[in-house]
Amino acid sequence: MNSRREEVSRLAAAATVPVSVHRLDPDDPGAVDRWDAFVETCQEATFFHKSGWQRIMREVFGHRTHFLYAERAGVVEGVLPLAQVKSLLFGNTLVSLPFAVYGGVAASSPAAAEALEMEAQVIARRLGVAHLELRNTQQRHPEWPLQDLYVRFRKEIAPEVEANMLAIPRKQRAMVRKGIKHGLTSEIDRDPGRFFALYADNVHRHGTPALPRRYFDALQRVFGNDCEVLTVVDGTGRSLSTVMSFYFRDEVLPYYAGDELSARELAANDFKYWELMRRSCERGLRVFDYGRSKQGTGSYAFKKNWGFEPQPLYYEYCLYRRDAIPQNNPSNAKYRLLIDTWRRMPIGLANWLGPFIVRNLG
Repeated sequence: MNSRREEVSRLAAAATVPVSVHRLDPDDPGAVDRWDAFVETCQEATFFHKSGWQRIMREVFGHRTHFLYAERAGVVEGVLPLAQVKSLLFGNTLVSLPFAVYGGVAASSPAAAEALEMEAQVIARRLGVAHLELRNTQQRHPEWPLQDLYVRFRKEIAPEVEANMLAIPRKQRAMVRKGIKHGLTSEIDRDPGRFFALYADNVHRHGTPALPRRYFDALQRVFGNDCEVLTVVDGTGRSLSTVMSFYFRDEVLPYYAGDELSARELAANDFKYWELMRRSCERGLRVFDYGRSKQGTGSYAFKKNWGFEPQPLYYEYCLYRRDAIPQNNPSNAKYRLLIDTWRRMPIGLANWLGPFIVRNLG
């Protein structure tokens, strides 16, 4: 009883202490451990709140980072990962977080969330950015302009493998079984070599620049077993389709993918996601996060065909030096000529030139 009273007294005393905001030093192991321990337990946190993203933003893309954390009485109560993306072509922005589908504040108290967002706005003004972008999963600022282009798809994984198969709508389930009948199998890759070849070819066909190979190397190096590549092969061992997934708590998030032209004919893409779901079920994971898609696209339709329902994402913008939300995405008609040109470019040249462009598209 006394220990309970002491704990209540300690919490009451801590509540009177003001929240302070600090920057994460990636070279301070203690601070990094405290950040990641908070992210692991905070309900609002995602894989993209992990501290490792700071090294990736700096070392791979050269972006200036501002990873903020709020603490009270020595206890972390919130984090906000930010990176500045600055280019002549796409402008000067502060984003939480580039190359991430989720971001914004993850906090265990309203005071911490408010303090972090206030500091983010102070930094944004000091840097002279055109806007601050927070990629929230829940709306926080109804008064801010909202980008409603994207949705996400999430679904619980049943504890039995066969139950997951039966939960797939009939037509889509037939495609999975088609891949099985073709004798396709899945393999886990320890390096992103096969993945990158298929990924780069895929994005080239779609007319968009590929992220650099060193980025995928860094993801596996920084996140270890929480970043995994699954590749589908046929009976001869030929690589057909691949996906790089992130693991966070009891969730799996297939994030980057690629395939060769014959993959569709053999239902390799359908089989790929089924294999990832099957393996995740056997690992005891509970949530399959199909990630983000733009409304009205083939990716959006594909995920709906799997029985996943779209959920809104709340990408909120605080505008400083612009009057409207930017539309730096392939759906923007003004990029149509560039996309068509990129498709015709030799893939070797595209893979060399792409990283110089895509680093500013996060």
